[in-house]
Amino acid sequence: MRNEAEVNRAIDLYADTVRRICFLYLKNDADVDDIFQEVFLKYLLHPSSFESDAHAKAWLIRVSINACQDLLKSFFRRRERSIEEVTTEPFYLQEEDKGLLDAVFRLAPKYRNTIYLFYYEGYTAVEIAGILKRSENTIYTWLDRARKELKKQFGGEWDGKQASRYL
Repeated sequence: MRNEAEVNRAIDLYADTVRRICFLYLKNDADVDDIFQEVFLKYLLHPSSFESDAHAKAWLIRVSINACQDLLKSFFRRRERSIEEVTTEPFYLQEEDKGLLDAVFRLAPKYRNTIYLFYYEGYTAVEIAGILKRSENTIYTWLDRARKELKKQFGGEWDGKQASRYL
C-alpha cells in the first residue's frame, strides 16, 4: 500500500489524463468521478512499485480504460439512456471543439483510444502498443483508419494537427 504523499503526487500528475480518458468512454461527469476514485484507490492499494513515472502513467491509463469498460458492460449501465438523449455538455468545451469531439466519440473505441493517446497525450505508436497490448503495426493501422474516418466525417478537411488542438 502506498502512502498519502505518493498518491497525492500521482493525483497531481495524472488526474487530468485519467479524467479525460474516462470522459472519452463514459461521456458523463458523475461516472467519470466514480471511475476516477476507483482508479486512484487501486493505485493506493497496488502492491508493486513502478519502474518510472512513465510506467505509473501507463498503468493508470490501462486501469482507467479497463474500469470504464467494466462500467459500460455492467447490468445497470445497459439500462441507462443513450448519450444522444442527454443534452448537457461539459462546460470546458468551446463551440468549435464540439464538432471534433463528437466525431472522435463516433469512432470505434480502439480508434478513439489510439487517436487520444497519440494526439493529446503525445505517446508514440510504440508506446501506445505497449499500453494497449497490441502490436506496433496494429496501432499504425488503427491511427490510419481513424484519420481516414475523421477525414470522411469532416468532408476531407481534417488533418491530424487539429486533433492536438481540440482534444
